[in-house]
Amino acid sequence: MHRGFAQLLSARFISNVGNGLSPIALAYGVLSLDGASGKDLSIVMSARIFPMIAFMLFGGVIGDRFKRNRIVGGADILGSISVAISAASFIFGFASVPLLVFMGFLFGILNALWWPAMSGVLPAIVPKEKLKDGNALVGLLSNFGYVVGALLGGTIVTLFGSGPALLVDAISFLVAGILIWRLDVPPMEQRVRTSVFTELKDGWFEFKSRPWVVATVIAFTGINACFEALIQVLGPLAFNENANGPRNWSFNLASLTLGMICGGVIALKIHLSRPLFFAMIVIALASAWDFSLALKSPLPLTLCGAFVAGIAVEIFMVNWSTALQSHIPKESFSRVSAYDAFGSFALAPLGIVVAGPLAMYYGVHTILWFTGTITLLSALLALLVKSLRNLKAVVPSL
Repeated sequence: MHRGFAQLLSARFISNVGNGLSPIALAYGVLSLDGASGKDLSIVMSARIFPMIAFMLFGGVIGDRFKRNRIVGGADILGSISVAISAASFIFGFASVPLLVFMGFLFGILNALWWPAMSGVLPAIVPKEKLKDGNALVGLLSNFGYVVGALLGGTIVTLFGSGPALLVDAISFLVAGILIWRLDVPPMEQRVRTSVFTELKDGWFEFKSRPWVVATVIAFTGINACFEALIQVLGPLAFNENANGPRNWSFNLASLTLGMICGGVIALKIHLSRPLFFAMIVIALASAWDFSLALKSPLPLTLCGAFVAGIAVEIFMVNWSTALQSHIPKESFSRVSAYDAFGSFALAPLGIVVAGPLAMYYGVHTILWFTGTITLLSALLALLVKSLRNLKAVVPSL
């Protein structure tokens, strides 16, 4: 095993235990506040994404200038403080929508630094021909951590409330951040430093010169808007009808992540000659979860829908990450990743913000029909781009 890889796996597992707890704890914590509604839930859950999108491109420049593991580790450590304050607000009874929005805003800024840098940590540890296997293994451990967190989240929130669950989330970020910070990775290659805007311009050229990248990002502008609305708002609202709502929604998130684990195993075992062609076909299947919820299906059927969506999401993520890491120059990778995240999540804050009010006006199940249809069509329309369909995988050396 390559040096530092086990440490990276451990950090991603620990961090994702907290990530599995967080959406359940925060969503039902907001809904437990006096007078809180779906609109308040939308506002709180979108607070992290707005600053993440706004500062993402600058995060990409920083990620190409400094040691990426230090950026990732520092962002996790500082993020743990933000989450700990939110946890304390529920434990000691001073939680409010404005406070949670502010803490989310600070976390979103840190995430804008974290995301572009994190995508470049693995290529600094493993050789290019092993990136697909590395991405699959990181995904497997991350998703296993998430399913553990999701199952714990429903239980902890139901028995003890949102505060203790968020406290566990904060501790997980702190531990993961220290592990990533201490990774022994090579220093960044020396290169001529230019202005921030010149480096953004260079990154934009690398991004737009590849139609397969642009087409995928455009498709995921719609897909991520719908997926984030489902995860952050529509799902919790759909299961907010009885006392078992947090538990049943945590089961859905756990099923989603179990599907992602299976998807990671599939991606690890199967080597595709045209990975993005297959990945975009399977991502269209993620709409099965939206449709199962829209139909007010029994819990076992929604769990099946979540499981199928998880398989699809992970197969796509492994092949997409590998395609970027294999075909984008290392010196501009964080900037291209930043443009990817910036475009892919451009409408995600809007999706979260409008999901609550629209669900209150038209009904949550009606909106779920809409999100499922957008997901399905966006994935299929991306296949019209020839370079996406024909992109070849990097063949592992013997």
